[in-house]
Amino acid sequence: MSRRAALTLALVLASGGGLAQTVQRSFPATALRGEIVFGQPPELLLNGAPARLAPAARIRGLNNLIVMSGALVGRKAVVHYVIDSSGLVKDVWILTDRELAKQPWPTTATEARSWSFDPVAQVWSRP
Repeated sequence: MSRRAALTLALVLASGGGLAQTVQRSFPATALRGEIVFGQPPELLLNGAPARLAPAARIRGLNNLIVMSGALVGRKAVVHYVIDSSGLVKDVWILTDRELAKQPWPTTATEARSWSFDPVAQVWSRP
């Protein structure tokens, strides 16, 4: 590959990373907002209470790529998360500043059941 082709490829790949950050992520209506402190996997604190990650938990970073829980030990983050039927945390999205700005977002299942969710706009409305 020529030097010019390599440089062009590098620029295309670099710009693609920037584009990925501007894409709006879609969260399910079951996603709640909370604060997580990651401990030794699978342990964590969820809104100050002990919790555990599900065996096949997915944690997505700011760039929407999967992050291994072991790489996050000791880190605190505001997240959207989903709890599975066993009470384990199965999906986590570490929020960007833009996502954090979307208010309101339910922090409890009771709020989520009583509020209205627009999955296209990714916004919640209180009754």
